[in-house]
Amino acid sequence: MKAFQRIQPNEFDLDHFDSIQQFPECGGIGIFQGTVRNHHQGRGVQALKYTAYTPVAEKMIRQIEQEITEKYGVSYVRVIHRIGYLDVGGTAILAVAYAPHRREAFAACEEAVERVKHEVPIWKEEFYTDGSSQFVEGCCIRKDHDHHHSEPHIGHHQHDHQH
Repeated sequence: MKAFQRIQPNEFDLDHFDSIQQFPECGGIGIFQGTVRNHHQGRGVQALKYTAYTPVAEKMIRQIEQEITEKYGVSYVRVIHRIGYLDVGGTAILAVAYAPHRREAFAACEEAVERVKHEVPIWKEEFYTDGSSQFVEGCCIRKDHDHHHSEPHIGHHQHDHQH
């Protein structure tokens, strides 16, 4: 059996996750699917490119899943994040949590997504409809850090890319 890959270069869907039937104690499923939208901070977005330091990202996501499983007492938490070019509407992240009850399933799923987005070495480059692009850095969500709700941009530079 092939190991569960949390960083995926190809499209994926819910069939990549273990079936809820394998967890008869669970009555709640939390699912989050994040897709590429056509705008960011007032700019038209044409596509995104995600890159990752895959060995570390895989390890960190597994650790996050384990910590959330223990914290919320859920039976199953998995997150898959896409790398490569994604057009508008493409799935960037998919998270699933199975729990005895919905509250824990929702909470575990939400925390898994937030932690992966803000802790794991995955970088997002946005390609805009005006032909420019830039890397986007997410804000830190840890409660022991001062953070702002805006996303500071690093690397304001022009690119001509064909997708």
